[in-house]
Amino acid sequence: MTQMVLSALGICCALGQTKQQVWQNAIQGSRDGMRWRTDLLQSDKAVVVGEVSAPLPDLSHWPPLYQSRNNQLAALAFQQIAAEVAVVRQQYSAQRIAVVIGTSTSGIAEGERAMQQYMQQQQYPAGYQYQIQEMLAPAEFIAQLAEVTGPCYAISTACSSSARALMSARNLLQADLADAVIVGGVDSLCQLTINGFHALESTSAGFCQPFSVNRDGINIGEGAALFVMQKGAQGIALLGAGASSDAHHMSAPHPEGRGAVLAIKQACDNAGILPIQLDYINLHGTATPLNDSMESQALAQLGLAEVPASATKSMTGHTLGAAGAIEAALCWLTLSTYNTTQNLIPHCWDEQPDPELPSLHLVAPQQRGSVQYCLSNSFAFGGNNMALILGKKI
Repeated sequence: MTQMVLSALGICCALGQTKQQVWQNAIQGSRDGMRWRTDLLQSDKAVVVGEVSAPLPDLSHWPPLYQSRNNQLAALAFQQIAAEVAVVRQQYSAQRIAVVIGTSTSGIAEGERAMQQYMQQQQYPAGYQYQIQEMLAPAEFIAQLAEVTGPCYAISTACSSSARALMSARNLLQADLADAVIVGGVDSLCQLTINGFHALESTSAGFCQPFSVNRDGINIGEGAALFVMQKGAQGIALLGAGASSDAHHMSAPHPEGRGAVLAIKQACDNAGILPIQLDYINLHGTATPLNDSMESQALAQLGLAEVPASATKSMTGHTLGAAGAIEAALCWLTLSTYNTTQNLIPHCWDEQPDPELPSLHLVAPQQRGSVQYCLSNSFAFGGNNMALILGKKI
């Protein structure tokens, strides 16, 4: 059966700015990209965030409505897949290549600065255009970078946005509306989201500790991950995708993880495997009390408590709309030739388990294992649940 192969990946996040950097730092359990900032909370309190520290592409030659940090992160990731995009553009034509991007912040940081100037001076910065912060902005920017003219849209379902984008890209290919899709997610640090999560009492006082008895909230992060998805018989493929909406609460998951269970079951059925065949799970793992409790219960219900698992948000920060794509990218790297030693990504935390939670097989430093099937979980506000299964097709 023809699979939807992820033939190229570009990534940048707190773990690094290239696939090699991200992979090496991930398997070492590096938190070097997690940094204290004092300029993001209105209270001026210090907060830990996951930050891309590398120089970003210069967009000064682009129209002002594209000059956002969000688009700079997208451009950095795109540079890594540009050669593959050129190949598929030649193979299929520009009209048959789509762009689907998940985001939740878009260019809001630039909007914040524009509003601050307006409040002080009663005028917006020269050249400021509201479109810079529209959700579609990064998808349009990437389509222009790629010189493609197929279907182009953005998905914004909070923290499941780019996982949903991957599912949507697969649907476009299956429906023969495109021959290839540039798909992924991008989000950048801004005051709106950090202060919003802080108001919900969901930000950690320090470095987040997923599934720990000491967990007290998330660290926000930024980054981008872009794939080229196309039909193929071999390679790392999106084998299954499951979506559910439990609609339990605006900002809290169903306490028994009903929506998560449904999404994971659907993804496994879609991939044609049993849950027990999974070899590695990239946990949603926000380090908030309710989410970690729900996710551990969901996995226990599915008989997955012994499958090696890790929550990588402790190393990248919670990259919001980009999280699904970045964490799928970490699964892609686990399955790829970058993983020459069969390493699993460790669970980076304080190693103090919560006795109230079902026990999970959290990956230890330097742990190794053969992996054919990876599950990546993304659970968002409003009960927007996504589960993706990546695997190797030979």
